[in-house]
Amino acid sequence: MKKSVLIGLIGLLLSVSVQANDSTKVVLKTLVPESQHPVLFQLVGQILNSYHYRKVKIDDKLSSDLLDNYIENLDPGKVYFLKEDIQKFEKFRYQFDDDLLQGNVQKAFDIYNTYQTHLEDRIYFTLDLLKQDFNFSSNDSFEARREKADWPKNYKEYDALWYKKAKSEVLQLKADGKDEKTYKEILTKRYKNLLKQLSKTKNEDVYSYFANSLTELADPHTNYFSPRAAEDFNQSMSLNLEGIGAQLQTENEYTKIREIIKGGPAEKSKQLFANDKIVAVGQGKDGEMVNILDWRIDDVVSLIRGKKGTLVRLEIISHDAVNNKSKIIELVRDKILLEDQSAKCSVHEVTRNGVKERTGVIMLPNFYLDVAAMSRGDANYKSTTRDVKKLILQLKDSSIQSLVVDLRNNGGGSLQEAVELTGLFIKSGPVVQVKDAIGITKSEEDKDESITWDGPLAVLVNRFSASASEIFAAAIQDYNRGIIIGEKTYGKGTVQNLMDLNSFMMVDGIKLGQIKITIAKFYRISGGSTQFKGVIPDIEFPSIYADKEYGEEASKYALPYDEINPMKYTPAGNVKMILPELARKHEQRMKTSLEYSYLIEDIEAMKKAKAKIWYTLNEARYKNELETADKQKKEREAAKAKLKENKGGTTNLILDESCEILLDLMGK
Repeated sequence: MKKSVLIGLIGLLLSVSVQANDSTKVVLKTLVPESQHPVLFQLVGQILNSYHYRKVKIDDKLSSDLLDNYIENLDPGKVYFLKEDIQKFEKFRYQFDDDLLQGNVQKAFDIYNTYQTHLEDRIYFTLDLLKQDFNFSSNDSFEARREKADWPKNYKEYDALWYKKAKSEVLQLKADGKDEKTYKEILTKRYKNLLKQLSKTKNEDVYSYFANSLTELADPHTNYFSPRAAEDFNQSMSLNLEGIGAQLQTENEYTKIREIIKGGPAEKSKQLFANDKIVAVGQGKDGEMVNILDWRIDDVVSLIRGKKGTLVRLEIISHDAVNNKSKIIELVRDKILLEDQSAKCSVHEVTRNGVKERTGVIMLPNFYLDVAAMSRGDANYKSTTRDVKKLILQLKDSSIQSLVVDLRNNGGGSLQEAVELTGLFIKSGPVVQVKDAIGITKSEEDKDESITWDGPLAVLVNRFSASASEIFAAAIQDYNRGIIIGEKTYGKGTVQNLMDLNSFMMVDGIKLGQIKITIAKFYRISGGSTQFKGVIPDIEFPSIYADKEYGEEASKYALPYDEINPMKYTPAGNVKMILPELARKHEQRMKTSLEYSYLIEDIEAMKKAKAKIWYTLNEARYKNELETADKQKKEREAAKAKLKENKGGTTNLILDESCEILLDLMGK
């Protein structure tokens, strides 16, 4: 699968001039390096070699990896290049390292120009196909996931591949009830719109794509931002955006949801989830649905982002969709503010032995700190630790007996807050170790000996709990202070710094952009890194999200797990001694839990959908597969709804079970 390219990184599309007498006819311009690109390429290489945590070596291995990564990023589905192109590019395999030292980017542009010639050819080929009729009674199929396939050997294979690709797109629309006239109009407009998008590509876009193919070799969190991309990135970091509250990335021809931001319209709607793909975007109730397949990521962001209170319609393919069946959802844009990211609390009741037991629950979307307000001396500045402390005191007044800190989907944030939050649950001591690129290790410690909550504690995590979340969960686990429950975490144990490239050199007053670079690595106080391996829960739930596809393990260039010397610290509890008994009781409950059985069914359905590589092009069989999947989904949803009704209108398997585990811990 093609690796993700984060929001703000420029997509790859053609630079073209449109002829006035034919809206679909374009004349490709040969894309060439600009004056700043050679020195900028050298500079990025020097920074990776000197400042990156792993001190990237500029050698033949780097050159070979760069060629493979650049080609994979351009053509992850192996549908644009021919086998003969790949063979021709082989002569570059061990030359990119020398080019990096000399500031030569011409080969990258040569490869891209070959790519754009093929892309133009395939668009016109598809437009011609759409003028013809398709036969859907044959038993052929289309290889939709081609990561392990080979490039077409000749034009006969090339045309056959694209015929099936077009036929698959037609069949998806036909199965949605579109007649021939309508589906041909939709697809013709889709490819003509793509031509319009092609005209927006500049030389800078090609350089950006090549530069990021290089930075990704250092690790997946090291990225080059062109001047325009840097503006978008800095704006996104402010959390003061008007939009839907989702981070996007490209994957093959799709724009995919990388992360749903807590407190945003997407999260509140419960209609959009991580790994859903966006196919088209429409403005308002009646605006035309604009297909965005193969669009630049920054253009997609511009289309989705908008003023607070306005409506946007998204055509999406859900992460668990069968045969890539799409649906349309509506979202009202809103501002994503720091206040929406604040910690919140509630009281969760579980009945045991006829008694209602009360557990406090703190939902923590991220680790936030209003640095500006703190710096100007505002006594009421917002911070995670200050807010959580207040919430714990409120919950104490509500006579809770145990506490759950919910870090599911918490992607991290302030390291300082992760350390100070840990201090609310331990007397004092080290929380995390940080090792820099030079090899110097320092520890971050809680020095406040006061404890806000000394009762039973559970921390909930999932595959999207990352960075600062992992630091907090790991510290609670190492101190033996509480029980970690949920899924294995993301495994992001690295620290990034943003560098302005103009601070290194000026090139005729041209803005050079920025580079986000990994400079350090986090380690637990017990010595192991949170990088790559993540935090393994004490009580683990199965996850829909496979390790190799989500989290740090999804990137073959991620920094590895390793260990350093442990620190001296005093355990704050004895949870580990009774974990086997807690696990045994948990497993007994899960054997008779309908909710748990539904979770297993959902996971199996997701695995089946993800494992599917070939899609039938037989209309009757295709529709039968959709109808069968729809029937199974409705039956499962009906069963879940009945269970929810029987339980008084609410079901929350992992939270309910966390409270049960805490009751076991208390001996009730």
